[in-house]
Amino acid sequence: MPEQRVKVLLEALPYIRNFFGKTVVIKFGGAAMKDHELSQDFAKDVVLLQYVGIRPVIVHGGGPQINQLLDDLKIQSHFVDGHRVTDDAAMEVVEMVLAGRVNKEIVNLINHEGGKAVGLTGKDGILAKGSLYKIKKEKPDGSYEEISLGRVGQIDSDGINPTILNALYEKGYIPVIAPVATDNEGKSLNINADTMAGAVAASLNAEKLILLTDTPGVKIQDQTVTGLNPEEVKKYIASKEISGGMLPKVNCCLNALSEGTHSAHIIDGRVPHALLLEIFTDAGVGTLITTGEK
Repeated sequence: MPEQRVKVLLEALPYIRNFFGKTVVIKFGGAAMKDHELSQDFAKDVVLLQYVGIRPVIVHGGGPQINQLLDDLKIQSHFVDGHRVTDDAAMEVVEMVLAGRVNKEIVNLINHEGGKAVGLTGKDGILAKGSLYKIKKEKPDGSYEEISLGRVGQIDSDGINPTILNALYEKGYIPVIAPVATDNEGKSLNINADTMAGAVAASLNAEKLILLTDTPGVKIQDQTVTGLNPEEVKKYIASKEISGGMLPKVNCCLNALSEGTHSAHIIDGRVPHALLLEIFTDAGVGTLITTGEK
C-alpha cells in the first residue's frame, strides 16, 4: 500500500540524514555470498547506499570456493587447531579464487545493479601490509610453542594505507577488496576477511563496520542481544558466553571501535536486504555494538 511505503521511507529518513557522507565497511560472506538471490539483494543494497550518499566499502571472503578448487586440484589441506595451513601451493589457489573469480563476480553484480564497483586486493596500491600469523599451542609440560600457518597473515599495526580507497571515492567508485595482503618481502598473505574488514574500517575512521554472518547475531542464553557497548562484550567474553566462531568476530569489532569506528554490527546475511534493514530501520536484524560516542 502507498501509505506503508511512505511510512518505510519516513522511518529511513533520519538514518539517511545521519549517515550521509559517512563510510560503511561491509564484510560480505557466508550464505549471502553462496545464494544467488541473496547476492543480488546485497548488490542492490550496496548501490542504494551509494545513491543516498553513503560511502560503502566491501571486503569479501571466499572459503567455500577456495575449498572446492583445492579439492579439484587435489591439494590436500592441513589444519592446526581448526586453522588451515596455507602453504605456497594453497596460497596460489587462495589468490586465484579471491582476487580473480570471487572478486570479479561481486564487482559484476554491483555494476549490473547500477553501481560503479572496482575490484582490488590488499596488494594493489600497497593497500594492506601484514606479517605471518602464528598460533600458540600448549605443550604437555604447560609451556607454549608457536606453530606456523604458512602464508596465513595478520595486518600490521598501521598496515592499511587507504590512499587508493580515497582516490576511488573521489571518482565515485565502490571498492571491493579481496583479503590478500603483502609482507615486507612482497609475498602474498591470506588474511581473514573479518580481520581485513575491521582493519580497513579502523583506517578510514568508518561510521560503521558491518559483518554479514550465518547467525542472527550475538546470542546470550539463546537470545540475540543488541545495543551492546565494548565493556559488556568483554564481560560476555570473560564469562565464555561469547565463544567459538563468534569470538574472532566480536574481537574484530572491538578492535575497530577502539580505533575510531563508531559502531559495529554482526547481522544475519541470510535475511533478504539485511543491510538496509540494519542501517535504516529501528529494529535492525542483528547485534549492534557501539561506543555511544561521536
